[in-house]
Amino acid sequence: MKKEFLVILLMIIGGSASASELKYQYKSPAFNGIGYSSHVLTIENLSFQREQEIKSEIESTAREVEREAKNTNVNKFLANLESRIYAELSKQVAEKLFGENPQTSGEIDLLGNKISYELSNEMVVLNVTQENGTKTVVEIPVGQFAF
Repeated sequence: MKKEFLVILLMIIGGSASASELKYQYKSPAFNGIGYSSHVLTIENLSFQREQEIKSEIESTAREVEREAKNTNVNKFLANLESRIYAELSKQVAEKLFGENPQTSGEIDLLGNKISYELSNEMVVLNVTQENGTKTVVEIPVGQFAF
């Protein structure tokens, strides 16, 4: 009985046991070649994104430095002064055109730009000639303004 049991047990164990050859496979597509193209594209995409992030950081830092340079007290003062000077110049031109003793024409040289004006009964014609020769003509109808 013991021999029969042992034979049956060996048959069950022996029949269910099977062996196969062990093979090691690399998981990285760079070594085994399976999915290699998508692997290379992923690596390239990550590299490209990182380069773009670095460029963006550099540009952001440059803009920040430029903003900080423009935001100093000296630069604020100079911008305010320049604005007030231009406002005063425009006030003086308006006074010459429409003041108590109006002039019918005149010319101003401002930082290499030539500004000439001429007043007729119906129009004020401003001619602005820049240093590079570019001319701009502004015609302002006087009759439509009510002061």
